[in-house]
Amino acid sequence: MTKEKYDATTIQVLEGIEAVRKRPAMYIGDTSIRGLHHLVYEVVDNSIDEAMAGYCTTIKVRIHSDGSISISDDGRGIPVDLHKTEKKPAVEVVLTTLHAGGKFDRRVYKVAGGLHGVGVSVVNALSEWLEVEIRREGKIYHQRYEYGRPVTKLTVIGKSKSTGTKITFKPDPEIFTAGVDFKFDIIANRLRELAFLNKGLRIILEDERSEKSVEYKFKGGIVSFVEYLNQNKNPLHKRIIYFERTRDSVIAEVAMQYNDSYTENVFTYANNINTVEGGSHLSGFRSALTRTINNYIRAQGMVKENESLPSGDDVREGLTAVISVKLPDPQFEGQTKTKLGNSEIQGIVESIVNEELSIFFEENPSIAKKIAEKAILACRAREAARKARELARRKDALDLASNLPGKLADCSEKDPRFCELVLVEGDSAGGSA
Repeated sequence: MTKEKYDATTIQVLEGIEAVRKRPAMYIGDTSIRGLHHLVYEVVDNSIDEAMAGYCTTIKVRIHSDGSISISDDGRGIPVDLHKTEKKPAVEVVLTTLHAGGKFDRRVYKVAGGLHGVGVSVVNALSEWLEVEIRREGKIYHQRYEYGRPVTKLTVIGKSKSTGTKITFKPDPEIFTAGVDFKFDIIANRLRELAFLNKGLRIILEDERSEKSVEYKFKGGIVSFVEYLNQNKNPLHKRIIYFERTRDSVIAEVAMQYNDSYTENVFTYANNINTVEGGSHLSGFRSALTRTINNYIRAQGMVKENESLPSGDDVREGLTAVISVKLPDPQFEGQTKTKLGNSEIQGIVESIVNEELSIFFEENPSIAKKIAEKAILACRAREAARKARELARRKDALDLASNLPGKLADCSEKDPRFCELVLVEGDSAGGSA
């Protein structure tokens, strides 16, 4: 075995764009179809942040026939003035420097989806080319990048009375070896989600390849989301339970409705990011839901004293819910932001859900009773299934131990003085013998 040289010369220092291109999966999760579409979401998330700040009303996404994609909004536009320390336009700093952006300054964004500040710069790094067009201060600015590096200077190309940002990019096929073909349906699903989560925001998706287009705008917000999720199900109660509260600079929004199915369908979001792995907001919701429903069951005397109360799984049977929290400093686990890590959010969400759901149950006793009865039935079914399993296991154990054929079963009494053999004809001839 030959010894490999290992000294200071073997230590590589990768910085900025170079690091992203060398290890793209560290920033976008993977380089498959999922990672490819994550690039789109990163740019869209910036426009969503403008909407949450109150400056953007319309977002437009357009898939071009050459394989590139554009995301434009009517927000304030990325700043174009000279950055004091970097000595180059602010937009260039944002597009070429990791952990650079307005999300770190609460004067700009009180709430933002990006924790790491790597979004647009990573998209730029992993693109064959990217062009940015900014409408700001009465002018239209333009700059082009290739493989993450600027190839033109920021120049004024026209005048504009409106404001906003448009980013067009083409993913690098050398990075995304599984293909760079954007899927209309995948993008549409995410944009629909965002439209539900941002009440009144208009989002348009167009595809030049197939001439398909969709437009989303929901006045009901996450209430409309729950209606959409339950559209092919039979609701247990027509009215969707909804509440929104702010506590310690955290906005918690919950919409929920039970149906007659046996499955749980809960979606969680933090600053519009789909936290598919849940996190502290989901833990707080689940804990409060179980406690509130069981408190109601106890108060109404709906179960016997020796009877078990429904578990968390029982109270969530047939539940469709959307939980959305907006917070100043989100801590996500991993660069792709699939799990919320802020420990303080659990207590905040738990107390809000506990208070609001208790009030709702008091004001809507008929709905509360239906929900409680469903949880009790789920609990009893689970207990019955458990007892049936235990009985089957005991029977199997006795059958294995006795080795008796057919319908003969071994006697459980060990003392032969108290045992007898009764022979009967037919399945029911022996009665209780």
